Amino acid sequence: MNEDAAYPVSIRSVLPVETLDLIFEGLTRSELLAALRSNSLFHRVGARVLYRSLIDLQPDQAVGLVKTIAHSDLYASYVRHVEFDWGNSVLTANFVRLLNRALRRLKSLLRLTLEFPNTDITGGTASVLDGCTFSLRSFTTSIRCSPTLVRFLETQNDITDLCLRGINCIDAIPLPPEALPHLSNFRTALSWPILTANFIRDRPVESVSMSVYPHEMHSALNVLLLSSKPVKRLTLMSFDAAEPILLLSEIASRLPWLEALHLVVLTTQFYVHDMLLEMGCSLSLFEYLKYLTFMVPGIGYSVDDEEVVVTTWHKACPTLKTIILPRGMIWALTDGKWVCCNDET
Repeated sequence: MNEDAAYPVSIRSVLPVETLDLIFEGLTRSELLAALRSNSLFHRVGARVLYRSLIDLQPDQAVGLVKTIAHSDLYASYVRHVEFDWGNSVLTANFVRLLNRALRRLKSLLRLTLEFPNTDITGGTASVLDGCTFSLRSFTTSIRCSPTLVRFLETQNDITDLCLRGINCIDAIPLPPEALPHLSNFRTALSWPILTANFIRDRPVESVSMSVYPHEMHSALNVLLLSSKPVKRLTLMSFDAAEPILLLSEIASRLPWLEALHLVVLTTQFYVHDMLLEMGCSLSLFEYLKYLTFMVPGIGYSVDDEEVVVTTWHKACPTLKTIILPRGMIWALTDGKWVCCNDET
């Protein structure tokens, strides 16, 4: 029986509920809100679309939604994707408890982002996850890696994508070997190698994003060998003063099978045009590299300068298809020639 058969004939739609769902998916948020006010059938179908993905919210909007979800099992049952960002807000203990109540209602949630103020130096906001029964596939958070967060992650067997954006201390909390058995993409912004190792070791991680601190280059890169599968995509933010030729060669010696490398270096004393050209010898060690990004601050190159670099790098690493250099422009190999796709000069 059609879902709208339960409604009075006067407000039944001539279109199947599934068709209404597709139509509502194409509406803007304001248009969808207007449709919800039309009648009870449109409200029920439209609410499913409206609450399915709760993203791009202002902090005050997010607070209002938390209050609604905390008091409505109906709306909570529709939610699959949530992104809450209170990174620049001040949260009270009462609101944290209310947020926990709301999250515990989201039993069908699949993707979750939680950003909290960086003043939480103890990881206490991890308490918002206590008692949650959803099974996530993707989780991004600024919560520090505390025992409470680790206990939560132990319950999440379906996560494939995990991003820990919090500032984590050198002494990481151990993660049980049986936790996160399907993790394939791990990202961390401000963590030491021991934490990264805890999450990569013996898990099928193929994509990693991490930082390298001074004097930690070798230990950080060695961590990448702990995955049960070859790491094919690597994003590295380097605070180390090592020359790029050395950094690239160290990466290539460990991960010659890399397909994508995105390197952001936050020191500039070595980065002159000749140095970029010399980096080609390190790139020759990669066997399958297709996508390369190399970003450093404070370098002003012309299109002609970058074209010389990308041509030199391609000769050293013929598998390259796309290169992004410090100007931020995308160079793509098209019909055997390198073309700057978004150059405005």
